[in-house]
Amino acid sequence: MTGFPFPDHTLESAPPASRRIMAAMARQRGHVPAGVARLASSPQLLDGFLKASGLFESSSLDPAAREVVILTIATRNGCHVCVAMHTARLEALGAGADLIAALRDQRPLPDERLAAVQEFTLDVIAAAGAVSQESLRAFVGHGYTAQNALEVVLGQPDDQGTAG
Repeated sequence: MTGFPFPDHTLESAPPASRRIMAAMARQRGHVPAGVARLASSPQLLDGFLKASGLFESSSLDPAAREVVILTIATRNGCHVCVAMHTARLEALGAGADLIAALRDQRPLPDERLAAVQEFTLDVIAAAGAVSQESLRAFVGHGYTAQNALEVVLGQPDDQGTAG
């Protein structure tokens, strides 16, 4: 275990209530992701995190937009584990190196539609969810919906609890 006060648990070191979830992740992905290993100290947090992540994954935002939300938050919060994991997910989606580099460097994105997601995500964070009408209009003006705006809010917890 490393990372005091957030150790990287193994199946053997995790609290018993987290082991079932960790074992399922290991079977599904071939390994236990680092974020899951850290959250395992609290079975309730781990379970809640995975449920919220599952809900976000089933949202109407397309996969690249969801990853932009998560990576925007991860870079802003300095969660190195999350940045690495979601960089790999963007690569698996076929995202270009220029898009990934801009996200990792916290620069405006080259894709105008995804840049709108990045900007709106940052607005949501800065305004603690109470975004201005201008911000919401700009987001919707790029083809997104009010439902998508709420789903950006849903995506916020994904990287705030990973102790990265």
